[in-house]
Amino acid sequence: MKAGFAIPQVFPDGPVDLEEIRTIALKAESLGFDDLWTQEQVVGSSCSLEPLSLLSYLAAITDRIRLGVSVLVLPQREPIWLAKVVATLDQLSKGRVTVGVGLGSDGHDAAFGVGEKRVRRFVESIQLIDSLWKNGATTLNGDHFNVENLSMQPKPVQSPRPPLWIGARVPAAVKRAVKYGDGWMGQGSASTELFAKNAKYVRELLDAEGRDPASFAVSKRIYVAIDDDADSALKRLESWFGHHYGRPQMASEVSLWGPAETVYQQLDKVVDAGAQHLMLNPVFDYDEHLEALAEYVGSRN
Repeated sequence: MKAGFAIPQVFPDGPVDLEEIRTIALKAESLGFDDLWTQEQVVGSSCSLEPLSLLSYLAAITDRIRLGVSVLVLPQREPIWLAKVVATLDQLSKGRVTVGVGLGSDGHDAAFGVGEKRVRRFVESIQLIDSLWKNGATTLNGDHFNVENLSMQPKPVQSPRPPLWIGARVPAAVKRAVKYGDGWMGQGSASTELFAKNAKYVRELLDAEGRDPASFAVSKRIYVAIDDDADSALKRLESWFGHHYGRPQMASEVSLWGPAETVYQQLDKVVDAGAQHLMLNPVFDYDEHLEALAEYVGSRN
């Protein structure tokens, strides 16, 4: 089992704390976590840093730990520009980037100039990015993008491409994740029960395509709050979810909280359901959570 840690990125109570970001990143690396993760919320009232810019900073201050984003809302991103940014980030980090993308909702599409056929735009974006990373020249004649003999340098360090993990929760989206991705990401907004159902479907799809399950990552973002006072932990989660998602009640629907042993048992259920990679996402007391979660990861490995 591999484990990642969500870097401090959302700051509900005040200004961005760059020193906290630096401290947590370096400590996570020293404790042996496999990767650091960001997420995307470009518009909205949440005080949340842009994920790729933050990963660029993390690339500069770390040496070994991998760097990931989960997930970029791909229909709202211009794919040629995104391919260039990620290739540059992979160069700056010496080949440590994992890219998570998802279809997302269409709630803010108009603000980004996105029209209809979101799924088709999503698929064409993946095809375009993939080709720009792999090939000397790219030609694509699609519904959304038309390019001919387009080239891009430098390529990413990782070959044939940085791992592309796709976030999905409904069956059609999970099927696209297996078809176009190198891994599937269970959303933080999904319960353990839904994750288990989708993880089983992923295994069935891989088997049907004759793909080696060991070559396809299965990950789950998990919002977690370790505190001997379970009621206090839940209240703090609700406050954060209210700030970031506008839904305090979501905390109890998708999070794991309570004393350490209780949370460890709940994490075991996620692993037993098929998670090969845990994206551990506390939302407060990051330093204390690093220590407690490192203990859990060590016990599983």
